[in-house]
Amino acid sequence: MEMKQIGIISVDREPGDPYRDTGTDWAAVDAITDEEIRAAALSDPDSVPVPVYDTPGLIRLVNVKKLRERLGLTQEVFAATYRIPVGTLRDWEQCRKNPDAPARAYLMVIARNPEAVAEWLKPAA
Repeated sequence: MEMKQIGIISVDREPGDPYRDTGTDWAAVDAITDEEIRAAALSDPDSVPVPVYDTPGLIRLVNVKKLRERLGLTQEVFAATYRIPVGTLRDWEQCRKNPDAPARAYLMVIARNPEAVAEWLKPAA
């Protein structure tokens, strides 16, 4: 295989080729707990977590795709249940657009109590 120069990056694999074995023990990586990761991050002065809630200018976003998947819903069912246009939902999931402030608040409410929101939005019998 020949090396290709792309800008300042050298590429020694073609698209679709498997990555080289790096010797990483993925079972050990998967076994690391969130507490261990946090302790390691806090012990390294160069990687202190950013205080999201105390930092002006940062906006907390709900990961819409993970929320939908956690609820076990398809895009179409999630969109219909919570009355969100399916195209808008797809744009959010694919990061083509970010939800505006009211939509972010609505998504946070859905994330906290999806059953209640779905019940409130059911059509009256």
